[in-house]
Amino acid sequence: MSVTVFLELNLKPENIDDLMSFMRDGLHYTRGFDGCNSISIQKNQDDPSNMVLVENWDSKEQFEKYLGWRTERGDVEKMGAWLAGPPSIRYFDNAGV
Repeated sequence: MSVTVFLELNLKPENIDDLMSFMRDGLHYTRGFDGCNSISIQKNQDDPSNMVLVENWDSKEQFEKYLGWRTERGDVEKMGAWLAGPPSIRYFDNAGV
């Protein structure tokens, strides 16, 4: 069963463009990673420094493997410096309704 991952980021306002450039240049790695079905980035209309990455993966384990790969590459640390606070990662299953 697939899992939907919501990764919420609150960026420092001066780093919004940094994140957007990073995503434009690097999301093809995410989309091509084993188990990734889709990813989109949603920007809060009332607060452009608040973004949610909506991802669909074959499993939570595959997302965690991907996150480990991003950590090894140094991407998590790089993005962490742009954040105003810790990210929120939530995992959801389809309720089947």
